[in-house]
Amino acid sequence: MASTDSSAVTELCQNGRQVFMDASQLLLTYADNILRSPNEEKYRSIRIGNTAFSTRLLPVPGAVECLFEMGFEEASEIKFFKMLQSNSQHVLMYELPELQQKAREHIPVSELKAKAQKKLQEARSLEADTTMSEDEFLTLELLHWFKEQFFSWVNSIPCSRCEGPTEAKGSLSSSADDLQWGATRVENHYCNKCQYINRFPRYNDPGKLLETRRGRCGEWANCFTLCCRAVGLEARYVWDATDHVWTEVFSSSQNRWLHCDPCENACDKPLLYEVGWGKKLSYIIAFSKDEVVDVTWRYSCKHDEVIARRKDVRESWLRETITGLNKTRQQSLLEQRKKELLGRLIVEIVEFMSPKTPKSGELGGRVSGSLAWRFARGETGLQTKSFVFVPTEKEKTDKRFHLQYNVVDDSYSRVSNNNEVINGWENGVWMTESMSRKVENDWKMVYLARTEGSSSAKIGWKFECASVGLSVESISVRSSSQTFNNGKINWTLRSLETQVEVNSDKNLYTYPEFRNASEVILEADLCDGEGNTAWQHTQLFRESLSGTEPALEIIITFKEL
Repeated sequence: MASTDSSAVTELCQNGRQVFMDASQLLLTYADNILRSPNEEKYRSIRIGNTAFSTRLLPVPGAVECLFEMGFEEASEIKFFKMLQSNSQHVLMYELPELQQKAREHIPVSELKAKAQKKLQEARSLEADTTMSEDEFLTLELLHWFKEQFFSWVNSIPCSRCEGPTEAKGSLSSSADDLQWGATRVENHYCNKCQYINRFPRYNDPGKLLETRRGRCGEWANCFTLCCRAVGLEARYVWDATDHVWTEVFSSSQNRWLHCDPCENACDKPLLYEVGWGKKLSYIIAFSKDEVVDVTWRYSCKHDEVIARRKDVRESWLRETITGLNKTRQQSLLEQRKKELLGRLIVEIVEFMSPKTPKSGELGGRVSGSLAWRFARGETGLQTKSFVFVPTEKEKTDKRFHLQYNVVDDSYSRVSNNNEVINGWENGVWMTESMSRKVENDWKMVYLARTEGSSSAKIGWKFECASVGLSVESISVRSSSQTFNNGKINWTLRSLETQVEVNSDKNLYTYPEFRNASEVILEADLCDGEGNTAWQHTQLFRESLSGTEPALEIIITFKEL
């Protein structure tokens, strides 16, 4: 067989003889039609629904790629269809009993369910008529475990020969073993120190990823979606045309799909990408064992801008194609299940019709990946005002505000408001830049620190009382921080009139300078450190995983204006 520089033809030649001959004959027919009638538009486009195309070309590796190289006008729709078809088929792997069992062997299911049940009970003690279910808390526990204990992010892998740093330098050919696990891409992570070529296969098999436990967003979402299905959560894989993937989990108590990003340990923050990361969204498609759904509108509050960018395929084609895929997939489903899916789809469509308003947790930039990588992708995010503590009616009556933050549980307790709980450090801050929570499982320690690769970071909490007719009588603060290797942390407390440095030695200090203040901001600036791990040399609230004491405490008494 003659050699060729065309990767499409090379891939086509690897098929069996009969398949190759049949596909080649049809390709030659298409090419001959164009050569004979170069001005006929009908010969330069192909209908996806054409029987010959869908049965003799579409399933054959390399065949459609040959059409791309031949310059067919609707190649974009063919390419989009292949993406829909490929992901629709891939998610069926999550339903394999042997894969789900393999996942359960890695997941501490009993421990996660016990934590979920405990937090559900706590929620019910605060709100007796809460509609939240154990599955929602299990989702949160699974996200946390997957991010903090199970999977790891790969910027570049350490050299397997000298353990030194490596840098990505192009790609390598996939071996037979790589292809067995779906790794059609293999990255070359080159070691400049010992000149060794390290192979990093981008595995697409979720079972293999349970073993390797590393990768970037593709591997994270792939493996996490399997883990969701393994613990009984109804989940689907979400593909974003702007190069990201994540998971959605269905909440039966809320009758809606919840956005879940394991890379970010983020749940129900759908505007995170558009608002927080600054992504220019276009197409976002969800895939499950039962259906394919265009969920773009859940993730955007700028629908007009998104519509203007959706030029890859015709909207009518996309609707008809997804409907066709779902009709085929749902043929064997029971009528009751079909009605259930239809009801959910109607609820989703209604949800999509009204653009959302960003929440505080959706305003931050991306956490996963090195700073350089996030910056290159434009996903560091803009830091804007977020959460502000304002006295509630009870606190106004008592003229007292008391807040504690426990870094081990990663939750705030608003002691002065019936011990109200706010989960997640980022959900109680006024502003944050390049900060994240770190868990050292080997040292059994936890703390807040700069995101990996960052040279500096900042975090702040804001308290405002003038809007409810109060001013500060007194303010006391207890905080803690620890530095290593020339790292620096500067704590300050400031109002519109004054600013003072704050002690951070775990003792409670009172600051009389803020009497009569209408608002107060507590800030920590983190910088310096040494080497590649400088980001880790400035730590807030460092505490043992078995610790119970709050790492941050603020007590404010008020007086009437």
